[in-house]
Amino acid sequence: MEKTSTGLDENIAGLLCYVLGWISGLVFILIEQNNKFVRFHAMQSIIVFSVLTVASFIFGWMPFIGGFIGFVIWALGLALWIVLIVKAYQGTRYKLPWAGNLAEKWVG
Repeated sequence: MEKTSTGLDENIAGLLCYVLGWISGLVFILIEQNNKFVRFHAMQSIIVFSVLTVASFIFGWMPFIGGFIGFVIWALGLALWIVLIVKAYQGTRYKLPWAGNLAEKWVG
């Protein structure tokens, strides 16, 4: 594994991009300027968890069905969070269908 500019192994830094969702993704996109693996995972984290946060907020305001949809979004977010953390730790550049392509395009 390569070391990043932060001194971490790239798989550990990639994993940390997902730990706090879009917040940790934002931290790593700002502090890691060179490592494309880490920047990809940081950007994918920002995209995925920002969308889930906004969707959860919007649907949370809906009476009756909003609670159910919010739970589904939470469960989806938890599953994605686990998969993305594991894949990053394994050193895999795991791309989600839309977010991964967008992240790859934005970070190069």
